[in-house]
Amino acid sequence: MTAKRVESWVVTDEFWQRVEPLIPARAALPKKAYVRSPGAGRPPKPARQVFEAIVYVLRTGCQWKALPKERFGSASAIHKRFLEWERAGFFEALWKAGLAEYDQMQGIAWRWQSVDGAMFKAPLAQETVGPNPTDRGKKGGSKRHLLVDGRGVPLSFIVTGANVNDGKRIDEVLSAIVVERERTPIRRSKHLCADAGYRSAEALRIIESHGYIPHVVDRRQETEAKRRQPWKKARRWVVEVCHSWFNRFRKLLVRYEKLERSFLALNHLAAAIIAYRKVPLAVNIIYG
Repeated sequence: MTAKRVESWVVTDEFWQRVEPLIPARAALPKKAYVRSPGAGRPPKPARQVFEAIVYVLRTGCQWKALPKERFGSASAIHKRFLEWERAGFFEALWKAGLAEYDQMQGIAWRWQSVDGAMFKAPLAQETVGPNPTDRGKKGGSKRHLLVDGRGVPLSFIVTGANVNDGKRIDEVLSAIVVERERTPIRRSKHLCADAGYRSAEALRIIESHGYIPHVVDRRQETEAKRRQPWKKARRWVVEVCHSWFNRFRKLLVRYEKLERSFLALNHLAAAIIAYRKVPLAVNIIYG
């Protein structure tokens, strides 16, 4: 009999084993007088329960206040811990840990990297938001800028307003890679694929200054090349696949987070899950 599939928002024991060592300890608040004896009062929520609630919000796209109370308890307490963990750098650390395990088990595909930006609606955002460049009548939106390896695993992520040109932030994207690569003396081992948004002379100069060989073509040229040579691998398209992976996390499809830091934290968690999915293990630690 086939085992029942675990829902995409469920945190498996195998996944929690990787998350638990990175959970930040709760520090005592400065300038606060603690009058209760140790152990008195209501105990804090278990860290696993908090993490499962955050994953639930990320995957289902529900409002923080709409968290099932019978399962997770107070939604405000969950959100408070979420912000504490973000301030401690937990979500970025989890992303780095996922990349480290992926690199150890599979090897990061450094040779052919791809970069691209994608816009999405941000009706409630108060930071890093701008007018839609294709329809000024629409409310403000944001843009996700991604750098991925040859398999589409995210290596760098930044968010800007929707009206920011991709080429204007290429230096920031290439400088924000969260893991380091061992230096190689062979320049031809570092290629960067991009679309026509990075075709300006300044963008090409920045790409080359980071040690990449740029491969910048527009989508029509890519389609024509694929038609002529269908056996050749379309290397740039993996970044668009990665954008679609991010959009499967319903909380990221439309940005309802007001603050940039909370939205970044959710994206870092999504990037960590994408990286862990690429780890070749007998047991799939991430579902959905």
